[in-house]
Amino acid sequence: MPVTAAPTKTRQARRQSRQVALQGLYQWLLTGDDAGAIDAHLRDQAAYHKCDQAHLDLLLHGCIREAAALDGALAAHVDRPTKDLSPIEHAALMIGAYELHHCLDVPYKVVINEAVELAKGFGGTDGHKYVNGVLDRVAAQVRQAEVQAARQAPRPRG
Repeated sequence: MPVTAAPTKTRQARRQSRQVALQGLYQWLLTGDDAGAIDAHLRDQAAYHKCDQAHLDLLLHGCIREAAALDGALAAHVDRPTKDLSPIEHAALMIGAYELHHCLDVPYKVVINEAVELAKGFGGTDGHKYVNGVLDRVAAQVRQAEVQAARQAPRPRG
């Protein structure tokens, strides 16, 4: 069965949305600026026009609006207060936790992989490993049935 361009385009647009949301959350974590001001600044960036703008709005505004709840969900799985995390790791974890809770159309493995890629691309040397471990534990709690089904599924032989 041939693969159409639309799903790839959608995946790329969503990936771009996560990258732009990461930039906005980074700014918010460092400055505490108003979400509207951050959003206006992001709209001036060239990358904004390549992203899934609805998904970007969902992530950026959702993460800022629910920051305390997201940090609470992450708190049980991190080794220090979230305010002590690097802003990139913190933002990637917020995006991942938000998607795990609210974007049920995105498989949990995709959520984790995308957050790991954000941490690899923008964070410190081993930050992606930390993001992976934390979100794996969050997923096991938030999407328990999905994670258990994936772990019990037979692995393809190759």
